[in-house]
Amino acid sequence: MILSSTNTLENKNILRYHGLVTGESLIGSNVYKDLFSGVRDVVGGRTSKYEEEIQKAREIALSSMKEKAAEKGANAIIGLKISYNNLGGTMGNTILVTAYGTAISYE
Repeated sequence: MILSSTNTLENKNILRYHGLVTGESLIGSNVYKDLFSGVRDVVGGRTSKYEEEIQKAREIALSSMKEKAAEKGANAIIGLKISYNNLGGTMGNTILVTAYGTAISYE
């Protein structure tokens, strides 16, 4: 399935717009515990464990979104956006990763 952040696919004829599709994933507070207790993992100002968890959450959100698009009969998603939100509050330090876009069929 093609994923594109643009609103069209170059040299492709869009046959049908299936509508909005989304995918979500949550990263729990244990990531923050690991982040701050494992300062030794910080290399050059980056924490590999934290980045790995964010990447996993993003992949889960994208996979979920692609499944929903395929269920609608789509073979691509355009206008793709990914957002990251710290839910905080009663949820602790939980990050919500959301992927969303428009499912389409093209030839």
